[in-house]
Amino acid sequence: MNYSAIIYILGWIFNIEALTMLMPCLVALIKHEGEGIGFLIVMLVSAVVGLLITIRKPKNMRFYVKEGFVTVALSWILMSVVGCLPFVINGDIPKFTDALFETVSGFTTTGASILSDIESLSRCSLFWRSFTHWIGGMGVLVFILAVIPMAGGTRMNLMKAESPGPSVGKLVPKVKQTAMILYIIYIVLTVLEILFLLAGHMPLFEAVTTAFGTAGTGGFAIRNDSLMSVSPYLQWVVTVFMILFGVNFNVYFLLIMFKFGAAFKHEELRTYFGIILASTVIIFINLSHVFTNWTDRLRHTVFQIGSMMTTTGFSSCDFDLWPETSKTVLLMLMVIGACAGSTGGGVKVSRVIIGIKSVFKELTSYLHPRSVKKVKMDGKLIEHEVIRATNVYFVTYIMIFFVSVLLVSIEDKSMVTNFTSVVATLNNVGPGFDGVGPTMNYGGFTALSKYVLIFDMLAGRLELFPILMLLCPPIWKKKN
Repeated sequence: MNYSAIIYILGWIFNIEALTMLMPCLVALIKHEGEGIGFLIVMLVSAVVGLLITIRKPKNMRFYVKEGFVTVALSWILMSVVGCLPFVINGDIPKFTDALFETVSGFTTTGASILSDIESLSRCSLFWRSFTHWIGGMGVLVFILAVIPMAGGTRMNLMKAESPGPSVGKLVPKVKQTAMILYIIYIVLTVLEILFLLAGHMPLFEAVTTAFGTAGTGGFAIRNDSLMSVSPYLQWVVTVFMILFGVNFNVYFLLIMFKFGAAFKHEELRTYFGIILASTVIIFINLSHVFTNWTDRLRHTVFQIGSMMTTTGFSSCDFDLWPETSKTVLLMLMVIGACAGSTGGGVKVSRVIIGIKSVFKELTSYLHPRSVKKVKMDGKLIEHEVIRATNVYFVTYIMIFFVSVLLVSIEDKSMVTNFTSVVATLNNVGPGFDGVGPTMNYGGFTALSKYVLIFDMLAGRLELFPILMLLCPPIWKKKN
């Protein structure tokens, strides 16, 4: 285990977090808010600690998959702990556990909140709360890969550990350039959404925070009712961009390179939009007695489908009041999630495709023992290692899910509340049903349940294994 390299990167986490806290400090200065002092204190302390750690670069910066997983997991935990301190210091969220829950929910782009009155927060805290979505959407380590020099293998192991999806590849030969391309696409899409929201007369502050929540597919809004009270135009804009941010960013790269054929033949992309279309038809028909106006029905249907499948978590209405069929479809979408290589959560569409194809492959082998059938995606053979990793992921996911539900159920809340709270946090969605529905929050849970759900949010965002690696004693040995 290369501890010196891990500590060095953690030092950069302090530096990056200090840099990002300049933004809420500026908001506090513009709005004349005293709560900005909390961000200023944490920013200065983080900068000092980060500079002391990174002032001398280790001679050996190369490390492998195990170090990559541990570094990513520790980075996200450190980022969340430091990021929650301003809330505690300025008194907006005085309890550390609640502040940590809110911040982890922000960075992991979950959007689950313990707050009952969001609008009572200071503007600088509201900005930081939404900005954590934007930071966590692409991943802070992806940013670090773009700005600090490292050995090539080290970069790839970090990107694999942080990027969502069953496999990670390079868009261009150099990982540093790949990271820069991803961030450029991310920034351009964010700016475009802000412009469209401003065109719909949304105030600048709300347009920026809403775009942050959409880009990171997080779902923190600055209104108590999420986006229920905004105009239909604004809801449509958010709907379109939620769905766009749920697309694999490799597709956008192909479009930029004018490889339209390869982009539109992307099997995961076609399946993603196919699921959205099929879900829209089912829910639209099922809601015929809920919305008399078909345009309103279509808008709320597509909005909530986009919100749940991309695991954004914004709400255009109280979907907890919808018929059971519609809620069941939404629950399925929460688990499936967005595309690999997007900012969305869930198990990912690509894993679902690989899983289904693996089942058909096994069925074929039972029917025709001598036949040799390979699993392919986009016309390319899927390596056995990827299939094995996908199967292990599903087993691990189920284990974490049921243990989490069991621990949360100690509180004796309703089964729907317990079940969907774990679904919503493990898949980084945010709102669930019943006690954690779109008009409710997670503030009523005990500290134990909150820490279980915090673990689930981190595990879901980091694809399970990096966070589990911290609990594996052999990994901490100097030599393995």
